[in-house]
Amino acid sequence: MQLFHAPTSPFVRKVMVVAQEAGLLDAIEIVFNAASPIARDAVLADRNPLGKIPVLVLEDGSALYDSRVICEYLAALGGVDTLFPPTGPARWQALTQQALGDGLLDAALVARYEAVMRPEELQWPAWREAQLAKIHGALEQIEALVPALGETMTIGTISLGCALGYLDFRYADLDWRREAPQAARWFAAFDARPSMAATRPRERTA
Repeated sequence: MQLFHAPTSPFVRKVMVVAQEAGLLDAIEIVFNAASPIARDAVLADRNPLGKIPVLVLEDGSALYDSRVICEYLAALGGVDTLFPPTGPARWQALTQQALGDGLLDAALVARYEAVMRPEELQWPAWREAQLAKIHGALEQIEALVPALGETMTIGTISLGCALGYLDFRYADLDWRREAPQAARWFAAFDARPSMAATRPRERTA
């Protein structure tokens, strides 16, 4: 299998965490792709018409996207049923947590693109502030969820962990720990797990 990958992408990080938890790292070939939101890459677009990462290309040449689909595929392939609990309350809880983490990331990415990629004269401050409000709303909800997160690693807790890790990576000035101290304590322990520690976002050096 080939994974179109960028070490700074929080959605790629989700996939890599699941791959490690499922024992599938050795089965995946990493293909670096920066996936610029304003410069369409023909090779990537041939696998995913949306031109976004991550994309997992299977042995038969078919492609899976986005991170939600890839993560569930890898968990099933590796036989790890705790990451995606079976039908019942635990499953819906994990999937809703995944939606919360992914939604935080969507807002964080849009706000970042507005600030660093759009020409200054075309920027819309009110739009960026609206995205930041979503981030703060998500943090408030994560803080409330902490007592129920427990010890089990699921796609929900992985998504929340990757979202908070991205805030550390790209939004150091946000000081999210101040407004979500319980989440900060939970994240400190969760991010120390081997699969999380091994996948922390970083700028590519080569």
